Amino acid sequence: MIRFLKRAETLEPAYSLLLDDIKKTKSDLELAYSNFENVVEPDLIDSWIYQVNAVQLRYKFLLSRAKQIEDSYAKNPLELSEF
Repeated sequence: MIRFLKRAETLEPAYSLLLDDIKKTKSDLELAYSNFENVVEPDLIDSWIYQVNAVQLRYKFLLSRAKQIEDSYAKNPLELSEF
């Protein structure tokens, strides 16, 4: 699987950027959860709830996009074969 992903990264630089964006979004999500857990003001609680929801939606979108790209590689194995 890792070999497949490394090969896919060399085939499409945009996929590599997408993986980097997923990592950054995951970090942003962890930060949003951490901030949400540490606030006590009602307005800040609402703010962090919206932030967590927004980052979750972005993360979900990026993961689905990565899956689409991986599926497109899997459907065309000749593109991945080494000659």
